[in-house]
Amino acid sequence: MTPPSAHLSPIDLTLTGTHVTLKPLSHDHHDPLAHASAAGQLHKLWYTSVPSADGMAAEITRRLAERDAGRMIPFTQVDASGTPVGMTTYMNIDHATPRVEIGSTWIGPNAQRGPLNTEAKRLLLAHAFEVWGCLAVEFRTHRLNQQSRSAIERLGAQFDGILRAHMRSPNGTTRDTAVYSITAPEWPVVRSHLDWQILRPR
Repeated sequence: MTPPSAHLSPIDLTLTGTHVTLKPLSHDHHDPLAHASAAGQLHKLWYTSVPSADGMAAEITRRLAERDAGRMIPFTQVDASGTPVGMTTYMNIDHATPRVEIGSTWIGPNAQRGPLNTEAKRLLLAHAFEVWGCLAVEFRTHRLNQQSRSAIERLGAQFDGILRAHMRSPNGTTRDTAVYSITAPEWPVVRSHLDWQILRPR
């Protein structure tokens, strides 16, 4: 296991795989990201916080401000053709432990079937555990978002519990948050599981 880093950086990190490249989020990615969001109409799901096409510029600005404050490392998910298809981040960054959450993730409908999302998580987890030496990586989602919860469980993350009345959802309702994590000792088995998922025939 890599010794813990003094600081989880750089903020302009790029992670490259076969099916996806995670590039530093930029306003240059606005138009294809807006198109991907509009195609899926994901912002209409009441239990998610996916930016609409019209709100994409504001969301990019928000994430970059979080980056500059040291609270987030935001990425654009770029498919094998070079097209931006979604976003993801390292967030709730705990430099001292170290520990991070992978979250604020969404991808357009054309990229939802196939290995892109799994490989993106594989890249983020490998960097967190093998480069930064994180003790754990966390995932959070709305208690009622069964699609997201199932996807997190397929990664091999363990359910930690429910944070009741944790935060306000975009529609003003109170969100109960389901919390999952993968710990450093679990990572080798999870890594093998993800590699199999990425390579298996579809």
